Amino acid sequence: MRRLLRLGVVLALIALAFFLARAEAPAGPTGAWLAAAGVEPRVETIEGLRVRYVRAGSGPPVVLIHGIASSIYSWKDVLPALARDHDVVALDLPGFGGSEQPAELSAIVYPRIVLGLMDRLGIERTSLVGHSLGGAVAVLVAGDAPGRVERLALIDAAGFNLAPSERPVLLRLAAALPAGLLERLPTRPLLLRIGLRQVFHDPAFVTPERLDEYLAPLQRPGAMTAIRSLLVSGGFASAEDFTRRAAQIRVPTLVVWGAEDRRVAPTHADLFAATIPGARKVILPDCGHMPQEEKAADLTTLLRDFL
Repeated sequence: MRRLLRLGVVLALIALAFFLARAEAPAGPTGAWLAAAGVEPRVETIEGLRVRYVRAGSGPPVVLIHGIASSIYSWKDVLPALARDHDVVALDLPGFGGSEQPAELSAIVYPRIVLGLMDRLGIERTSLVGHSLGGAVAVLVAGDAPGRVERLALIDAAGFNLAPSERPVLLRLAAALPAGLLERLPTRPLLLRIGLRQVFHDPAFVTPERLDEYLAPLQRPGAMTAIRSLLVSGGFASAEDFTRRAAQIRVPTLVVWGAEDRRVAPTHADLFAATIPGARKVILPDCGHMPQEEKAADLTTLLRDFL
């Protein structure tokens, strides 16, 4: 009943915003961070889908995998530091960022996308760093292709909460609305602001620049259709299957969590630490769901020591 009430409140707010909004606020200029980070976007076609990625540095390889409704941008403060002594690749999963946004999309393709990009770039074995949805993808890659993964770092990872009923209200709403209506919603900036305020503990991180960088991919034609398709596709593992595959992992694993995460509760860090043999857990104080942005320096130090 409480979940239905929250969903009703969100629907009412969206309906009000829909009628009050005359036009969707355009995003400002985006992408300046790429040059600042010293990277240039490239594109490869993997599994028939165009995949945008960046690559920087030299040394042992590391692949960064972002979370849902995010992109390479979320790693902008971590990537340059890791690239000092690693060959770092960060990709946009299909449906997000600058990658292809197909009308039919299932998360089942994501582990194959990661492995396919590694093959295309000549990376035989790598460390994986996955955030949120990207963490679940990294776990499945490590569980299914153990010979391809050197180390595994999970940042506020999804995996034990893949059931539709456990998704945040905004994601359940996106799955429930018709794709055509989602594409025409003039309230994307409002919904994005609500979403970012949920994932950051410190509201000061919800800046105009960050809003624009997250909004720009969502404004691309077909973006909301792709996200809705992903949400209704049924996912890529049941809770039981995910647990079984995670328990098979035998590589050094670091689990990092924001103590104030309201998207995926810190108790999930305990689940990962208990399921993956030998996993080490670190909780970052005063941090929400986005340590790579909210506690970039602390996370970078942890990752460089671990890797």
